[in-house]
Amino acid sequence: MTKRVLVMLEASALIKDLKGRFGDLMFHQSGGCCDGSSPMCFEKGEFKLGGSDVKIGTIDDCEFWMSKDQFEYWQHTQLTIGITKGYGSSFSIEIPTGFRFMIHSRLFTDDEIKDLEPVELFED
Repeated sequence: MTKRVLVMLEASALIKDLKGRFGDLMFHQSGGCCDGSSPMCFEKGEFKLGGSDVKIGTIDDCEFWMSKDQFEYWQHTQLTIGITKGYGSSFSIEIPTGFRFMIHSRLFTDDEIKDLEPVELFED
């Protein structure tokens, strides 16, 4: 099964550190507000999900969500979460570390599209 979201080693190390400090985490792909289209990391449950959110996968046992509108745009794209030095202007939990999460993307191949990981809709 082709995963919709992957994580780079450096980002995985940061996630591990953050989980050690804060416990379970979750990600939400920003829709352009605040920090552009950065993936934002929160303590699990600190970002209010609703009926317009879609879980596209998990990275390091952290759920990765985005809005249905964003998913319509990104559905044919595999996302890979990385990090870069610097401070973002978002509410994402990693900002005080001097790093920020960033997204890399590529289009799925025709073969990959036939075997994509299913998405889940948020249910209250």
